[in-house]
Amino acid sequence: MKKTLLIAVCFLTIFEVQSQVVFGRDQNNPGSGLSINYSSPKEYEIADIEVRGVQYLDNNALISLSGLRVGDKIKVPGDEITTAIKKLWNQGIIGNVSIYASKVEGDKIWLVIELTERPRLTKYIIEGVSKTKQGEIEEKIGLIRGKVLTDVVIKNTELAVRSYMESKGFLNADVKVFQQGDTVLRNSAYLKVVIDQGQKVKIRNIRFDGNEQFTSKKLRSKMKGVGMIPKFSLPTEIIETTAKLMWPPNLISFIKGSKKTSKEEAREYLATHVNLNFFKSAKFVKDDYEEDKNNIISFYNSKGYRDAEIVLDTIYDISNKYMNIDISLAEGNKYYFRDVSWSGNYIYTDEQLQRILGIGKGDVYDLDLVNKKLNFNPNGPDISSLYMDDGYLFFNINPVEIRVSEDSIDLEMRIYEGAQATIDKVYISGNDKTNDHVILRALWTRPGDKFSRAQLIRTQQELSQLGYFDPEQVNPLPIPDPINETVDIEWQLVERSNDQIELSGGWGGAFGFVGTFGVTFNNFSVRNITKPENWRGLPVGDGQSLSVRFQANGRNFQSYSFSFVEPWLGGRNPNSFGLSYSKSIQRSINRFTNETFGSLKVTGISASLGRRVKWPDDYFTVSTGLSYQRYDLFQFQSRALGFQTGAANSFTFNTSLSRNTVNNPMYPRNGSSISLSASFTPPYSLWRNLDYENAEPEERFKWLEYHKWNFDTKYFLTLTGKLVLSARAHFGYLGTYTSKTGVGPFERFQLGGDGLTGQNFLLGTDVVGLRGYPNNSITPFDQENNIEGGTLFNKYVMEVRYPISLAQSATIYALTFVEGGNNWDRFAEFNPYNIKKSAGIGLRIFMPAFGLMGIDWAYGFDRVPGSFENSGPQFHFSIGQQIR
Repeated sequence: MKKTLLIAVCFLTIFEVQSQVVFGRDQNNPGSGLSINYSSPKEYEIADIEVRGVQYLDNNALISLSGLRVGDKIKVPGDEITTAIKKLWNQGIIGNVSIYASKVEGDKIWLVIELTERPRLTKYIIEGVSKTKQGEIEEKIGLIRGKVLTDVVIKNTELAVRSYMESKGFLNADVKVFQQGDTVLRNSAYLKVVIDQGQKVKIRNIRFDGNEQFTSKKLRSKMKGVGMIPKFSLPTEIIETTAKLMWPPNLISFIKGSKKTSKEEAREYLATHVNLNFFKSAKFVKDDYEEDKNNIISFYNSKGYRDAEIVLDTIYDISNKYMNIDISLAEGNKYYFRDVSWSGNYIYTDEQLQRILGIGKGDVYDLDLVNKKLNFNPNGPDISSLYMDDGYLFFNINPVEIRVSEDSIDLEMRIYEGAQATIDKVYISGNDKTNDHVILRALWTRPGDKFSRAQLIRTQQELSQLGYFDPEQVNPLPIPDPINETVDIEWQLVERSNDQIELSGGWGGAFGFVGTFGVTFNNFSVRNITKPENWRGLPVGDGQSLSVRFQANGRNFQSYSFSFVEPWLGGRNPNSFGLSYSKSIQRSINRFTNETFGSLKVTGISASLGRRVKWPDDYFTVSTGLSYQRYDLFQFQSRALGFQTGAANSFTFNTSLSRNTVNNPMYPRNGSSISLSASFTPPYSLWRNLDYENAEPEERFKWLEYHKWNFDTKYFLTLTGKLVLSARAHFGYLGTYTSKTGVGPFERFQLGGDGLTGQNFLLGTDVVGLRGYPNNSITPFDQENNIEGGTLFNKYVMEVRYPISLAQSATIYALTFVEGGNNWDRFAEFNPYNIKKSAGIGLRIFMPAFGLMGIDWAYGFDRVPGSFENSGPQFHFSIGQQIR
């Protein structure tokens, strides 16, 4: 029979669960045990520790957490056992805990830690809200199946759900979280989150008191989070008429009032008491409201009222659906700059610094403007960039008010210049696929260079443009070392897949197989093709681009294309090399006999070299190349090309000059892109013994002779927050060296529609989109030569964009736009102001596996050639990043 010694009994009650210490008594045999002399504790050596009652937790880890060790000496009764229980309980993963002695021999004691584990989460259910909200709540609460269900987990879940509902304007939402046992799995439970949304609480009115310098409407406009109520002013006549229809005479008399009753007071009264649909309410979110209060004070500060403060603000309900906000202000006096002095500056003179600061005596006092000019000015130079771009990383400047006299303030700019910092080490993290050398060659912050904030920003831009990393998560982390006057830089990156696959297929009856297959690898590695041990699923990581595409529409049309680009030929300098090949055939087939009665075959090959230049600045690149295109026509009547049977050859020298400072390829917020490209064929007419004026078209266009110019420019500007303005302009011209040759049927321009094809390689025609008009509808026709297509076009676009999602998995943004353009057959007809105009809205979705997709609704305000009515509303779908 097991003998045990009764030593102590200790109960700990936490969150309504008991923990106890039982010594000398087996819990399954309560009657056993020996008596203890509590006034005379005895010391024992722990001979063994056993853990019972656990299923998922590690026994050794629990013993370690308790603080008890085999060989330790403990007093019985004593504090060691109580302390061990507290340590185990504080982990939050245990329901009950008890420690007892299973055996005592002499001065040795055998301990048993008996535990009851808390249940683990198997699932959770959210009730009372839509599926969309359920998904958002799931992301908010972050519950993981298998997690131990503690009281803290349950409480945090409730608080997270309540916070989410408040952020959606449901301030009175009732949230309850129930824990229920799982009937299938042992020691498991699930959570049921029950939500009663109630009414969404909106702000009916915001009243201001003490604002003498600025109207309430002006102050409301600074509250971006909770909004301005009402959104626009109403004439008194409208208010009176509405009140007559809806409310009794006492309200009418108030609105009419005496001459002392202002229109604004009447509007505020009406907004509070009358539910008119033209008073747009805003939901109340506490965090947004706190930010809005700061915005009001910042606005006052920017106007010289440095002492302005909100002395009292009151939020109160006027119903279960609406609330009011009263804000009392103390504006204080208006101040102006007087004298600005500089101290601690040795590198630059007072005059140089004052010129950048740009603040003069008598200017309205605005400390926010001062800090912007000192630290970071997105719209121009600042003092910090002057120093930090020259290596002075440890530079610091502090504006101090040294004198306040009546309405004037003197400032002293106290500068610590410090030493120039040299870049010591550069670290790269997060590049799971891309090789280090691809990233290192894009860096403008290299070991041994002086630190430069401008080069840090430039590198961030370059890495974002590579397309291998999430642009929103390219994060430079400078690690300064003031003692050694050096700085390490860690580039924290997040890889994203930008390879694309295009796959579609079907059976077109008499046409046969109809489908497309295409793959594009944008981070390919040719050198690893024969080294499978270096593959990461595929030979990737060297930044090369490889694209293969096949398209077929039965026998009617087949197309094959291949392209390859090496952005750093040789690996030492940013000299790019590109090679492409394509072959296509389009047949005219009799639907009844299945015989071919006409065809057009096109074969093309091109090669190019590009390099970055340092003049006018190092944002410019120059590209040159050669291309050859052959068109073989046999009784081809599908398009107006001027002839139906024959061959045309186009051999061109291509060159382009471009400059790109766009910060993000997927959702640009600032920067610009400008490009001028030109193509030239040899002047065959100088040595061809041919009477061009009387020659047949197939002979005249056997060797195409032309020069072609394209000018494209884009500009991006952040208006506020994430709202971005995008402005674009495009111009194209196709000409000849001599009038006697005439412009051929190829390389012309087609305008209108979605511009989906971008560049129609089959007919050598540039397809330019113009939303609001049918595809290719603005395309002139040369009746004399039976040739379709323009030789001169222009296009202007203005868009305002706002992102819906900038996540790595998908970039989504909405846009509204106005645009215009036109297409002419001859230069003499060109008029840059005679354009076809349109406006509309759209949506863009970029997913790495599928590229950019878009949908637009546009309204065309003008007539297309051959029509007597305006183009009107049009829907457009687009795939891929359009050039123009």
